[in-house]
Amino acid sequence: MARPTHVYTIEYVATLIGENLALLEEIASNSDNIDYGEVIHVYDGIDEGITTFTERGIESLKEFLADIRTWDGGVRQFLADEQCDPEKIERIMADEPKS
Repeated sequence: MARPTHVYTIEYVATLIGENLALLEEIASNSDNIDYGEVIHVYDGIDEGITTFTERGIESLKEFLADIRTWDGGVRQFLADEQCDPEKIERIMADEPKS
């Protein structure tokens, strides 16, 4: 299998796929959520570095998002399970499409 030769910053991915950046950060913070090796943390010497995704990582992320939206409780339940701050949950949920 060929190795990835480029990656996409998490901020760009959020814009590219139309998702809330904070939600993507929560998903990326747990390495079990995305295929192994498809999320790469880049240390840039400033702050805490940058989270990036390979092309397959973006696909894996979209698949994960589609999956959690089918769960009982959906995104809100995922965030609660991840022990996300309640205020952050409300900010993320404010961006979620109403079904």
